[in-house]
Amino acid sequence: MTIFRWIIGVIAALMAVGSALSFVLFMAFDIKVWLERARTFRRGTYLACLLWFNVEVWGRVILTIIHW
Repeated sequence: MTIFRWIIGVIAALMAVGSALSFVLFMAFDIKVWLERARTFRRGTYLACLLWFNVEVWGRVILTIIHW
């Protein structure tokens, strides 16, 4: 699970940095495509975090059922 946490953490961090950078570029140059990219990266960040949460919860559920 530790490797999975690191992989998801790196992916989420890269998406968050991409979102922030895209938003800064939108604010600086007022080009709408950067706003759309920022939103896409933000959704990717949420997706990675929700995937991590789901795997953690359901992994614990499965381990509890197995070791019952």
